[in-house]
Amino acid sequence: MLPKFDPRNSEACLSILEDVTTNAKQVQDSVLEAILSRNAQTEYLKCFLNGQHDKQSFKNNLPVVTYEDYSSYIDRIANGESSDIICDCPIIVLLVSSGTSGGVPKLIPMTAEELEQRMLFSSLQRPLISKQIEGLDEGKSLSFFFVTREGQTASGLMVRTMITCVLKMVGSANKDIWDQVQISPHGIYTCEDTTQSMYCQLLCGLLQRENVSRLGAPFASSFLKVIKFLEDHWNELSSNIRTGRVSDWITDPQCLSGVGKFLTAPNPELASLIEQECSKTSWDAIVRRLWPNAKCIEAVVTGSMAQYIPMMEFYCGCLPLVSSFYASSECFLGLNLNPLRKPSDTAYTIIPSMAYFEFLEVEKDHQESSHDPIKNVVDLVDVKVGHDYEPVITSFSGLYRYRLGDVLRVTGFYNNAPEFQVVGRKKVVLSIDMDKTYEEDLLKAVTNAKLLLEPHDIMLTDFTSRVDSSSFPGHYVLYWELGSKVKDAKLEPDAEVMEECCFTVEESLDSIYRKGRRNDKNIGPLEIKVVKRGAFDELLSFFVSRGSSVSQYKTPRSVMNEEAVKLLEASVVSKFFSKKTPSWELHELHSSR
Repeated sequence: MLPKFDPRNSEACLSILEDVTTNAKQVQDSVLEAILSRNAQTEYLKCFLNGQHDKQSFKNNLPVVTYEDYSSYIDRIANGESSDIICDCPIIVLLVSSGTSGGVPKLIPMTAEELEQRMLFSSLQRPLISKQIEGLDEGKSLSFFFVTREGQTASGLMVRTMITCVLKMVGSANKDIWDQVQISPHGIYTCEDTTQSMYCQLLCGLLQRENVSRLGAPFASSFLKVIKFLEDHWNELSSNIRTGRVSDWITDPQCLSGVGKFLTAPNPELASLIEQECSKTSWDAIVRRLWPNAKCIEAVVTGSMAQYIPMMEFYCGCLPLVSSFYASSECFLGLNLNPLRKPSDTAYTIIPSMAYFEFLEVEKDHQESSHDPIKNVVDLVDVKVGHDYEPVITSFSGLYRYRLGDVLRVTGFYNNAPEFQVVGRKKVVLSIDMDKTYEEDLLKAVTNAKLLLEPHDIMLTDFTSRVDSSSFPGHYVLYWELGSKVKDAKLEPDAEVMEECCFTVEESLDSIYRKGRRNDKNIGPLEIKVVKRGAFDELLSFFVSRGSSVSQYKTPRSVMNEEAVKLLEASVVSKFFSKKTPSWELHELHSSR
């Protein structure tokens, strides 16, 4: 684990990074020994290790697992059993993961000790950026964070996202530190009405525009959502600044109190400046124009977020885009030690103190290189540059040899700790924000939708998909080739039927997607593009011309190749969008528990 240190002491932060990366093997061995010795008597470990806690017994006997293998233990804790079935420390919260199991969000256990470690981990990153970007510490950060409504399990255990957990567990002492580095007062972030919170965070940021040295959000998609909100509300925001009075619909006490610290009098000069910039025909570099002293944008732009880099660069001008760290609900893993690298070159150095890390090698097509995972797992220091791996973690919060599902590529080493680039997710075919739609789930959704064609004697002959991120929010696009059950019949699918097909696909996807569409509004309506007959034969010919085998060819269920997309787009004969919003309810965060 990370030793305790003052997060405001830059030299201490940098010294710790040097120490843990230089002594990566020793740190990893110590971490595993601590986890096993502390938890040897838990029900889970006793099943496999029978009280032993040496590394070799762990390697030989403990299986490499997925969430589905492990979920029964988490369900038991959610339903009231003691945490000691998996962990020596009490589980204080179940984190809602962006991944799902059978359409239900995964619930990841976390202890108070683990939360403290993650807070320390996050503080390690700040001096890295400050060291490379001059003047960054002369102002504050305009970071856009939002809590989500939390749920409870049957036993009363809180169910929260990681961001909500951090924002709601910030103590009074940490609030003072928070307000020293953040533009918006902490209270605004705890407002559960995202619209009010976003409005007030923007208002605080505009009122203190000269003091903003960096802007950020958890993900590129989150940041673009804020920009879209600004496009819709800049007139009202400037009016508030001109009159010195916040809009009447802002009623949350914490938001009113936070904004009241800065909106103390009319400021017509600032209001006119905002109106002048926002009313221009182009919003190119609008972020830099509104916040002239900003030095960088902090948001994840790797993995599925890479698709938003062009839009981020458009709105932010030439401000550096910094992906600070690589983390998941299960574990915080790595830091970007070279934050000024191009977004496409971003790599994360694994911090050996955060968990015990193993890596399962996968082939370039994201398939395992061995059918027996336990035989093909290597330690952190034994990975090879240029190879792809899936992380397998053993944590202080009760996860043992747990597969994360990401695919990482080793790009090098910092001291003795490997650096990885995020390649993607295993078998994910579509992803816009926190959603991750796998091929199996997409096939089921399309199967449900194509049933609507049967009464009209129309068949779905083939399909593929992609994400369209040319506008915000991005949306799923399905390319459908249709055939008729009646020979020589004219194919003219009814618009209402096709729109209902769009909706049926969305309604069939998992709760993370539906939450993004209905609640978070970070995913746009699904689109079906009907292509001319023979389009998929042309697609086959395209891939065969590039080395695919005709006998083994399978239509890809998602296409990213630009030439393949152009081929499909040239074949489009009609387009349809979902006219309805799919259902989503809060209880789906922890249903079936």
